[in-house]
Amino acid sequence: MKFSATVNVSQLDHFTDVIDVRSPSEFVLDHIPGAINLPVLDDSQRERVGTLYKQTSSFEAKKVGAALVARNIAIHLETALKDRPKEWQPLIYCWRGGNRSASLTHVLRQVGWNAHVLDGGYKSFRRHVIAELERLPDILQLRVVCGSTGSGKSRLLQEITRLGGQVLDLEELARHRGSVLGGLPDHPQPTQKYFESAIWEVLRRCDPARPVFVEAESKKVGQLRVPEVLINRMWRSNCLFVDAPITARVEFLSQEYQHFRGDFSSLSDKLRCLRSLHGSEKIEGWIELARQSRWDELIEQLLREHYDPAYRRSMLSHYPSLDTAPNYRAEKIDETSLRNIAREIINELPVKSLEHAAT
Repeated sequence: MKFSATVNVSQLDHFTDVIDVRSPSEFVLDHIPGAINLPVLDDSQRERVGTLYKQTSSFEAKKVGAALVARNIAIHLETALKDRPKEWQPLIYCWRGGNRSASLTHVLRQVGWNAHVLDGGYKSFRRHVIAELERLPDILQLRVVCGSTGSGKSRLLQEITRLGGQVLDLEELARHRGSVLGGLPDHPQPTQKYFESAIWEVLRRCDPARPVFVEAESKKVGQLRVPEVLINRMWRSNCLFVDAPITARVEFLSQEYQHFRGDFSSLSDKLRCLRSLHGSEKIEGWIELARQSRWDELIEQLLREHYDPAYRRSMLSHYPSLDTAPNYRAEKIDETSLRNIAREIINELPVKSLEHAAT
């Protein structure tokens, strides 16, 4: 497929690779999902050139900047890009489609690769994401997976995915399990902007003729906000409910949160965040259970006295269709049980949705 030298966001999927030439710190804040970062100026170099521009002259800044850009592009050609075939077709972008992306694109085209620049750069991509997150939720058929804490909802979404269902896993994208103890060890949450970009990436690939399964969430997953149009659409959508006995939930959560067993200090700090809800005496009692490694007892008390009441209040206030939602029972929360439930859910989809899945 032939393109002009400049293309727009709607043409992203036609390219072999998307290359972000901004600095590493800009890339971490947000980037096109799947893009690779090949900076033509790193953070310190960009700061140096910017200082020259402000304090000396644009000419001196451009002269120093050009040398740095040329050197960095040479390094990329000799390393990350050295094995790209002649047919390779990359899309390049920087902050607003200016000099940084133009520099790398020019060199790649001189080599013989069919390289293009994203019109408007990252800023045009960001505007597109914001607009699409206003539009996409209302054209998709969301099915909200509800269930008490520890009932394996996220694992169920994985099984639905394996069976060919469409899934938006907000907790996976947010790198958080959605509760006060939901942070994942060694996996910090992304920025708000990248969380939104990741949601857009999933939603844009969904077929509006088929349901999209998403776990019930509140307005925030950890420190990240669910886009307003999406959460409002979820609250208005049909639900299904996953049920499991508390013994199975305790066993499941005991495995899921094993990392806290070796980090008593972190667990204590997180439990103390609940002091305003439960009072100091109860919180210190839970902390003492953790100190004594009475994990099952601690988890059961947390479920009965904190998570379950809070979940019921939240679900009943936000999901009015929950009262009539189909109920799926898992006596044990393991791969076999959840796969059977996923299969049952998929098999109950309308014939029209199954036909679209097959095609």
